[in-house]
Amino acid sequence: MCTGCEDFNRTVLMLGDLALYAHEPGADPMFVEVVGTALAASLPSDTPSPDPADGPDYPTQGW
Repeated sequence: MCTGCEDFNRTVLMLGDLALYAHEPGADPMFVEVVGTALAASLPSDTPSPDPADGPDYPTQGW
């Protein structure tokens, strides 16, 4: 596993949990804003994004 991948994955999971919490009745919007901003800021800026060229070939003609 890459260096820091475990931390990255844990942070993404916490962001997901926070998104679920934000939609619960009685959720504290200030908490969601503060914690969400802090978690997002802790993500590395050099996170690789998926390269569309690495994906499957989709038919574009002949439908």
